[in-house]
Amino acid sequence: MSTPTVPAHSHRRLADHLPTLAEAGPLIALVIACIFFISQSNRFLSFQNLSLILQQTMVVAVIAIGQTLIVLTGGIDLSCGMVMALGSIVMTKFAVVMGVPPVIAIVCGVGASTLFGLLNGVLITRIKLPAFIVTLGTLNIAFAVTQIYSNAESVSNLPDAIMFFGNTFNLGPATVTYGTVLTLLMYLATWFVLRDTVPGRHLYALGNNPEAARLMGLSAQRILITVYTLSGAIYGIAALLAVSRTGVGDPQAGQTENLDSITAVVLGGTSLFGGRGSIAGTLLGALIVGVFRNGLTLMGVSSVYQVLITGILVILAVAADKLSRRGAR
Repeated sequence: MSTPTVPAHSHRRLADHLPTLAEAGPLIALVIACIFFISQSNRFLSFQNLSLILQQTMVVAVIAIGQTLIVLTGGIDLSCGMVMALGSIVMTKFAVVMGVPPVIAIVCGVGASTLFGLLNGVLITRIKLPAFIVTLGTLNIAFAVTQIYSNAESVSNLPDAIMFFGNTFNLGPATVTYGTVLTLLMYLATWFVLRDTVPGRHLYALGNNPEAARLMGLSAQRILITVYTLSGAIYGIAALLAVSRTGVGDPQAGQTENLDSITAVVLGGTSLFGGRGSIAGTLLGALIVGVFRNGLTLMGVSSVYQVLITGILVILAVAADKLSRRGAR
């Protein structure tokens, strides 16, 4: 009696529905990291500590939304952290020093970040400069403007409205900040736009094959200016979350967030070559960074080794992406 065979095309259909390593890898890495730190510290799994991880992650996670949009087009933004710092100083100085109503001050801060995003987009598309060089330049410009405008001094005594997203509420045994809720809502909205809208598909098309996108009639210039400008606005929202969490407008903020956001994007499986990745992966990547830093801190590991491990993870993620692209050819 012969054994029935499964047609080869059935295996192919099954394989098509299984997640790729780039898609499943971040979730697997996050689960493994959590299991490891649970075994090393009985404090890791507490609701208080998990809530702390989310609070520590939310600013970088929001910046990483904008970074993901840019990386999907094949670009990169090194200025994001300092643009966020500028937005935080503008909104806090407007509210405290100039006495502007808090809501208007917040809009002005987000507007300042948005203008820097627009500047990046215009320089990249109109003058045809590499994104790396443009955003490296605007990083230094934003840093200088922030220091000059703030006199290198923090802004405190902020009005309650600017501090709103740092407030907490109880969700069962856990304490959650409104900033965490806003972060998750922004990820949900971005996921919908990238997955189910025409602009989202156009963004992927441009990053995957710019020449094919041009032949389809897509305007790379318009898409890139829109993406960089929108990312600037997202950095402004991140500035509001940073201010609400720390309680001050800090001109020294944002100096590592550019690399942290790129780390989150890469660990989340988004290709630095453009055209491939997901916003859900970026959220997982940000959580991986947050979990590692929190877990290593609980274990008493020096912050220097935390940076070392993060660097190793980034190299491994980029190498895996490079190998997967080579294998797909």
